Amino acid sequence: DLPFPSPLQWQSTVHPCTVANVSQFLFNTETATMSDEKKNVMKEIKVDKMVLNCCVGESGDRLTRAARVLEQLTGQQPVYSKARYTLRSFGIRRNEKIAVHVTVRGEKAMEILERGLKVKEYELLQQNFSDTGNFGFGINEHIDLGIKYDPTTGIYGMDFFVCLTRAGARVARRKVRRGRIGSPHKITKEDAIKWFQDRFEGVVLAKAV
Repeated sequence: DLPFPSPLQWQSTVHPCTVANVSQFLFNTETATMSDEKKNVMKEIKVDKMVLNCCVGESGDRLTRAARVLEQLTGQQPVYSKARYTLRSFGIRRNEKIAVHVTVRGEKAMEILERGLKVKEYELLQQNFSDTGNFGFGINEHIDLGIKYDPTTGIYGMDFFVCLTRAGARVARRKVRRGRIGSPHKITKEDAIKWFQDRFEGVVLAKAV
């Protein structure tokens, strides 16, 4: 068997133009592969919307004050939620207004989300993430978000629900020429956890400590 030529011997026997073309081809292929992995904008995850919910459990002044808190936090007009059925043990009647919520999008949603995660010290549980790539958490006192305490209003807790999406999700919701989103493009629980860890340098615990 003939010995395999070394790289130096191969370059000396092959025409220099051929060596340069092969090297350039390998470099272009590697660069294209790396750029495809890094710059696939269709796979980038972003916040579609965030819903802030404050459930008081009764109608009246407390619910009105809770709506005032959400309006002060977001600058938007909250929407009241009604009870679906009567629950005598909790004193709730059907169609009674018992909660208030508001939907936030864009930069304002990211700003409020950052403040909420700061209260949680950027620590969430695995059970906070759903299989469809959304996550949620709650805080006990709204004054931790930087809102000044008002004795006439009191202190309210609230829930954060964050919906993540990718570019092209509108295809499954539009009225004309509606289509399906393939499984590789859907956001999974693992994708949401990785996005949270990379975006906020957060910590995901298996269970509460």
